[in-house]
Amino acid sequence: MISDATGETLLAAGRAAAAQYRDARAIEHIYPLIRNEKQLEKVFEEIEEQPGIILYTMVDQELSGRIDEKVKLLGLPCVSVLEPVLSVFQSYLGMQAGRRVGAQHVLDADYFRRIDALTFTMEHDDGALPPDMEEADIVLVGISRTSKTPTSIYLANRGIKTVNIPIVVGVPLPPVLFAAKRPLVVGLIATAERISQVRQSRMVAGSSGLDQDFYVDRAAISEELAYARSLCTRHGWPTIDVTRRSIEETAAAILALRSKPR
Repeated sequence: MISDATGETLLAAGRAAAAQYRDARAIEHIYPLIRNEKQLEKVFEEIEEQPGIILYTMVDQELSGRIDEKVKLLGLPCVSVLEPVLSVFQSYLGMQAGRRVGAQHVLDADYFRRIDALTFTMEHDDGALPPDMEEADIVLVGISRTSKTPTSIYLANRGIKTVNIPIVVGVPLPPVLFAAKRPLVVGLIATAERISQVRQSRMVAGSSGLDQDFYVDRAAISEELAYARSLCTRHGWPTIDVTRRSIEETAAAILALRSKPR
């Protein structure tokens, strides 16, 4: 994967395609910030030693041409990931692409909004409440190990200010949560089997104050889940089962809920 910027576009495209081939294991070679011919020559020296499918994003058409020439000589499959998309945009809009390297990474208002959301979310992780809950866009509630924190961070990277609050049986949720009008509150749940597996894999031996047998007991977890569901039902909070969802899929489901009228 050869890119004149960060390579994020290539990573996403390459991994999406590779995921469709369960019997094959993709070995990634990533070359970001390739912006001159000398750098490109070094890349192809390594490709000759370890050849494979070549994906690239390069706005400099001369460098793109050099990649195509090299690929033909080596006889390797190659795809310019952005070029077909740019061609469609150009045809529809009737104008040429600006050909600016890393144009999607500009330090604009949207960028600083995402940084602000990430700072807010990190400061209000795992029950640390903001002075004014109305600042939050989304509040995630759920028992331990329902992926509240990683989902919060993912949403923050999308510019969504997110608070996450653990649900613990016998411990009342903070009153400020029920008074808030602006944020969407979403409950995250999973199967008792899944939560038990995750807790077992992440449990730290000798943790003080933690009854480890109770923590991973499926019957006890089922009670926790029943309590969490009852809370969500009582307050009209939608729930999302994260058992078989990736963080990205959970976040997409939350954003879909956010777009609906409440």
